[in-house]
Amino acid sequence: MQAYRIKGTAPFGKLTQVFSQDVVASDDDDAKHRVLSILGSRHKLNRNQINIESCKKISPDASLDPLVINHFREQNVVSGAADSEEE
Repeated sequence: MQAYRIKGTAPFGKLTQVFSQDVVASDDDDAKHRVLSILGSRHKLNRNQINIESCKKISPDASLDPLVINHFREQNVVSGAADSEEE
């Protein structure tokens, strides 16, 4: 599983707004599917209303999303412990 950052546009209310969502997924298609599902559920949007412009793999440390942080928590603890032993 990897962390992905999806950017795009969607109609929120009367305006079309830019969004950025960080998700944990197995590949690009799975990441896009998860974002479409999340936005559709939260904002009552159809998949064809959501325009995904980019899907990039990111480092889990670069994300502030609580779900991404929680998923990679053990990796961060192990790498943090290794860093503290080197000092």
